[in-house]
Amino acid sequence: METTTPNRYSILILLGAVFLSISFAIRFTLFLMALPNMDVTAVMLFKVYGVGLFYDLVTFSYFAAPVALYLMLAPALLLKNRCHRLAAKVFFFLTIYALLFDGVAEYFFFDEFGTRFNFIAVDYLVYTREVIGNIRESYPLKPIFGAIFVAAAVLAFALRKPIDRALIIENEGPRRLRYAGGLALVALPFLCFAFVDLSFTAVSSNNFANETAGNGIYDLFAAFRNSELDYERFYPTRGEAPVFARLRTLVTEPNNRLVSGAGRDITREIRNEGNPKKLNVIVVVEESLSAEYLGAFGSTGNLTPNLDRLARESLFFTHVYASGTRTVRGLEALALSTPPLPGESVVKRPHNENLFSWGSLMRSLGYDTKYVYAGYGYFDNMNAFFSHNGFDVVDRSDFAKDEITFANIWGVCDEDLFRKVIKEAGRSRAAGKPFFTMVMTTSNHRPFTYPEGRINIPPGTGRGGGVKYADYSIGRFIEETKRQPWFRDTLFVIVADHCAGSAGKTHLPVKRYEIPLLIYSPAHVQKGTVDRLASQIDVAPTVLGLMNMSYRTRFLGKDIMKMRPGEERAFIATYELLGYIKGDLLLVSEPRKPIAGYRSDRKSGAVKMTEPPAEMVEDMIAYYQGAFSLYKNRQR
Repeated sequence: METTTPNRYSILILLGAVFLSISFAIRFTLFLMALPNMDVTAVMLFKVYGVGLFYDLVTFSYFAAPVALYLMLAPALLLKNRCHRLAAKVFFFLTIYALLFDGVAEYFFFDEFGTRFNFIAVDYLVYTREVIGNIRESYPLKPIFGAIFVAAAVLAFALRKPIDRALIIENEGPRRLRYAGGLALVALPFLCFAFVDLSFTAVSSNNFANETAGNGIYDLFAAFRNSELDYERFYPTRGEAPVFARLRTLVTEPNNRLVSGAGRDITREIRNEGNPKKLNVIVVVEESLSAEYLGAFGSTGNLTPNLDRLARESLFFTHVYASGTRTVRGLEALALSTPPLPGESVVKRPHNENLFSWGSLMRSLGYDTKYVYAGYGYFDNMNAFFSHNGFDVVDRSDFAKDEITFANIWGVCDEDLFRKVIKEAGRSRAAGKPFFTMVMTTSNHRPFTYPEGRINIPPGTGRGGGVKYADYSIGRFIEETKRQPWFRDTLFVIVADHCAGSAGKTHLPVKRYEIPLLIYSPAHVQKGTVDRLASQIDVAPTVLGLMNMSYRTRFLGKDIMKMRPGEERAFIATYELLGYIKGDLLLVSEPRKPIAGYRSDRKSGAVKMTEPPAEMVEDMIAYYQGAFSLYKNRQR
């Protein structure tokens, strides 16, 4: 005999069981994917699944609140109506479909980035044209959506009788109890919002374990909520006077002097020896070009024959780290020469105009300055940022039809992009101006499509093809520029925006931030290898140093070639984690936690916890707090 229930909230118990079951299945799947990168113990399992259940319940509270509000206010006659029962079954189907869709999306996201949803996923929601196009070109969507629909329909059909039973109401009891229960359920997510954040997912020193302990839906909205983090609220700080006194010392070099004597002013006068070389400069920012792909770094995949040859003919820097894991973070470091700020990149922030940038500096030195992008520059706010910080912007909308031989959702292929760069250089030369051009490529990006017949890897088959085509295009670009009248007096900089993958066992896997840096100008830059630790923020000062340029600067980066022994350092970061590297030591600062220290093996990438040296901690705080203060007070 079927039992009845007087509780109109019973349907929430069934909904919660469905939500928790699917959330558990997602976590279990991601755990299996991450298993090769984890040393599993009973304690870890307990923490991952215990904390995971907590986040699932917290996330469900947000789902349950509007349903509870409806159930609290709905008249009994409405709840007993057949249409209400039908609506409940449709609601369950839609909920199951959404949860299964989330599971599939998390699977592909975890497979590519090694994390639950984060700021990258937020970008995916904002820039729907590029992202949806990328997904369409990368995955078989019709079979995937069809499978999700069938699975959701089967589960919803199997739950039809439990739904009917949960909707039976014969005796509701006192109204005050109904309202008390409903208000408690409605209030719960507000309490969670106030007292729960992502810090509870830190269940292990292994980052994969921490990621699987979270809930993807919760992580997505938490990332959206924390798009900007106030350094002074969430990270270790010192008094402003000692921070800037230290920072001013850290940024000075043998060939420069501070212009003023105190305060937040870090302006220096750079005086390089020798006659200045007012060379043209082309900075090629290669999408996702990890150092690990280059034969010059030991790869045996033969994906980069052109770059490997160029490395032998260039001033080749072999110990450089990207600032972050996104294109905008690399562009920020290269254009502004500043350590990464917590939260969103400066490129995407509002009120980011009129900063001291490489473009504005070169423009003040008489250069024709351009940012040339293969895609549409509204993506990631690139047009707005570069056009208000010393660059003219040339993006896909400026390509004539006959200038495009191949394009995908991200932009024109690298060959078309480089031909456009050569045309723009010719225009600058015709106007009698030296040119400074920053070029952002897109071909080494999913869906990894490019013109047929260029390389021996078919388009659309994976990262290897993307890397090899990018290398092919670079090689062809250099050969074409050799036929230009301006080639001899042009300095080429080839650097990655970030690595292809940043996931690792640790919060900040140092080896996953290694990128190549080549400076090529046969007539003006002596070839060689530089194995000094350096950061993306050091590229601009180093290039200017090689040109013997004298100028005033507010860069926080330094000339790699002029650093004193022991001064070398690098900055790496995610959206919340800030890293500082010196020698084999890595310091990591995260919100509301003390700075942690690690000793990192450069060859293997393995890290071990260690006590952070006090002096290094103070240097790290000076750099990051100082950079944040300068940006906040509009002194960049």
